Amino acid sequence: MSEVAARKAICGAHPLDEVIWNALTSKQSRFALGTDAALRFPATVGPFAAIADFSPESFGALLSLIEEEGPAALVTTDEVVPPAGFSVVRRATLLQMVWQGDLDPTNTREHDKLAGSDVPEMLALASATQPGPFGPRTIELGDYFGVRREDKLVAMAGERMRLDGHTEISAVCVDGAFRGQGHAVGLVKRLIAAICARAETPFLHVLTSNHGAISIYRTLGFVERREMHLMVVGPVA
Repeated sequence: MSEVAARKAICGAHPLDEVIWNALTSKQSRFALGTDAALRFPATVGPFAAIADFSPESFGALLSLIEEEGPAALVTTDEVVPPAGFSVVRRATLLQMVWQGDLDPTNTREHDKLAGSDVPEMLALASATQPGPFGPRTIELGDYFGVRREDKLVAMAGERMRLDGHTEISAVCVDGAFRGQGHAVGLVKRLIAAICARAETPFLHVLTSNHGAISIYRTLGFVERREMHLMVVGPVA
C-alpha cells in the first residue's frame, strides 16, 4: 500500500466517510480492480469507485479504470470537481443514515432468500423501480431477500457495501402494484436483524429529495449521519 493510501486508511474521521474505499480494501477486497491510487468494483457488480486522493495520479488511475469498465460512481464527503479528461454524467446529494433503533421481534413476514437463478427477475424489478445501480453480479455483494406474489418477484432488498463493522442496506424496491402493503419495511427489518446478528451496524444511503423514504427509515430507527455527494463520471467523448 502506498503512503497516500495508508494515510487514507487511518486518517478518516469515520469509516463511512470513505465507504467505497474501505469496502474495497476490507470485506469486499476480492472485487477490487485497480491500484492503490484508484479502486473500483467490476461494472457487472456495480459502478462504484474510489480514489486515494485528489491528485492527478489518482484521477489518472481512475480514468484508466473507467476506460476499461465504463462510468464510475464516487461517493464523497465533499463535492468533487474532476480534472480535464472527465465528463460528469450525474450529480446528486445523498443522506447517509445509520441504524440506532431497537430490533423488532414481531417481524414474522415470509421472505425468500434470493439466488443466482433469481437475477433476471431482480434485474427486471430494479429496472422498473430504479432503486439505484443493480447489475447482473450485484447479488454477489451480500444477502438479498424478496417477496413473491402470484409467482412473481414483487419486492426485494439486500446488502451492498460491506466494511469492517458496517453493512449497507440497498436495492429496496417494490413493484408499483404491490406498494402500501408493508413489503419494503418487512424486508428492511429482516436485513437489520441479520446484520445486527453479525455484530455489525446497518446503514444506507437515500437521495435527500426522497422525503417519503427518509421518513420511513426514521421510523425504522435510522438516524441521519451526514450528507454525501454522488458523482458519476465518464471519459470526455
